[in-house]
Amino acid sequence: MTQTILVTGATGYIAKHLIFQLLQKGFAVRGSVRSLDSEAILRSDLIAAGLTAETVTAALSCVVLDLGSDAGWDAALKGVDALMHTASPFPLAAPKDEETLIRPAVDGTIRALKAAKNASVHRVILTSSAAAIVSYPQKPGGAPFDETDWADLETSAAYPKSKTLAERAAWDFVLTDGPDIALTTINPGLVLGPPIGQRYGSSLQVVERALSGKDPMLPDMGFASVDVRDVAAAHIAALERPESAGQRFACSGGYLEFSDFSAILKAQYPDRKIPTRIAPNLLMRFLALFDPAIRGIIPALGQRAEVSGAKAQAQLGIAFRPVSTSLLETAAFLLKNDHV
Repeated sequence: MTQTILVTGATGYIAKHLIFQLLQKGFAVRGSVRSLDSEAILRSDLIAAGLTAETVTAALSCVVLDLGSDAGWDAALKGVDALMHTASPFPLAAPKDEETLIRPAVDGTIRALKAAKNASVHRVILTSSAAAIVSYPQKPGGAPFDETDWADLETSAAYPKSKTLAERAAWDFVLTDGPDIALTTINPGLVLGPPIGQRYGSSLQVVERALSGKDPMLPDMGFASVDVRDVAAAHIAALERPESAGQRFACSGGYLEFSDFSAILKAQYPDRKIPTRIAPNLLMRFLALFDPAIRGIIPALGQRAEVSGAKAQAQLGIAFRPVSTSLLETAAFLLKNDHV
């Protein structure tokens, strides 16, 4: 019998790749959207990416759900074999009030888990983030972070704090209120790779910003990075492996400093005004007074926060793509489709 998977935030950057791969593998998907106006675009995007119209018509349905409302959640989980909860706010700039980011992330996660419990859905895959793993200062000797680590809430910016609190809330819920739920979390680093469709939120603004030449200099920092297709594959691999229940899986194909981003892009696009100079940290701290996007990265300046993807490789069988390739494919997509 075909398994039905509820994927929340179905129009998101990761979610569309996840739905694409689930449908490819013969699962039925019920995707949550904030408005049914998005359904036709989602279907069209999946077909343009290579799925047949017959598959998309027969195996994909959509429901309207909101992270901030109970409406529809119990009905959406009825008849579902597993929940993949990807929906979570992801801004580039730090919000004025961090609670506007934290509350939807935490409350939406608990709302999804409660609905799963009510519908006797026992398998849940939660999209968390490497931001819930990494903290500053870096580990001694620059040792990589892994699934045993948690972000420090005292020093985290709003987005890492939202992902950390949401993931911790999920584990606490399973421990105290949903012991029958088999939970796995997927914790990707900075996600790169070509989107499915033209709508992908703020996920690729780091690459857009580099290609646009908006910034004269680069911050002294970097990211554990991973291809979006590998992140989607990790979700499905976890679903297909019961032994992954109760586990966190960091997803990282490699680490890129901003200087690496610049060098890779500049070599491919030498005529573009891509910044290559590294800004002094003191200057970045000054600019952060005026630019919310910069303000959120101040704790990471001068730090090297690598994340190990070894567990996902060994236990989920994920062969991560080189992040330099993912970056160039992202840039090619953005330029081809006039997003820069």
